[in-house]
Amino acid sequence: MMQLSTLKAFIIDMDGVLWQGNQAFDGIEKFFSTLRDKNIKFVLATNNASHTQTQYVEKLRRMNVLISEEEIITSGTATAHYLSQTNDAISTRVYVIGEDGAREPLLKLGFTLTDDYELTDHLKHTRGADIVVCGKDHALTWDKLATATLNINAGALFIGTNADTSLPTERGVIHGNGAILAALHTATHVQPVIIGKPEPFIYQQALSLLGTTIDETIAIGDRLETDILGAVRTGMRSILVLSGISTHADVMTSAYQPTWIMPDIQAITNAIRTLPAVK
Repeated sequence: MMQLSTLKAFIIDMDGVLWQGNQAFDGIEKFFSTLRDKNIKFVLATNNASHTQTQYVEKLRRMNVLISEEEIITSGTATAHYLSQTNDAISTRVYVIGEDGAREPLLKLGFTLTDDYELTDHLKHTRGADIVVCGKDHALTWDKLATATLNINAGALFIGTNADTSLPTERGVIHGNGAILAALHTATHVQPVIIGKPEPFIYQQALSLLGTTIDETIAIGDRLETDILGAVRTGMRSILVLSGISTHADVMTSAYQPTWIMPDIQAITNAIRTLPAVK
């Protein structure tokens, strides 16, 4: 029985929770309308850095769900925020393997993005990247991997937006950004700094946006090793939905556990429909 008397907000993963690929799960409209009706705040927090906040807003609009960009955090926006806290954006050069969702947040904060084979060469007085950021990239090429490898070997900080080894799609489970990171690690012997879940940074940023405490907030996700472990590291309660990657069998052998296990978002909707509205 879910004890939700202190619930004021959810931090919700997207892939495997709300949809697979471009196919929305049944009940997505009712889920969000119930959250609005009950005044339950939420932030959508995904490890997927390929899309921008605007693109996610449009994707959800096509699924008849209306949200704002301020209700979305991606590992791309979290990476840009993290790097802006630790570097002077105007003077910092970044090479990105990734799509708009990884590039746009960095540009908005003033970072300079470098091109393929734009490398440090003291004889030619050229400067490469200070940081290499790697996110999911449908247009991944040999040249991109080579440029990242050369920059990392020259001393650039190696950042991974997330380390997900797989990704659920409407065609089935495919490789994730972790596979790209593994290739670069093999080539450079340098371990990336990971920004996305299970590191607590995204959850901490979401809590700041929500204005809620750990005790008032519940994380929803489909992956034990990212969503649930991230919640555990943050000290937050969590719901594992079985509509994505992790299974009941995975939970039985896991060293860390979700607070609750539910089949899908429809079950969560049913659980919160009986709650009084948050005041």
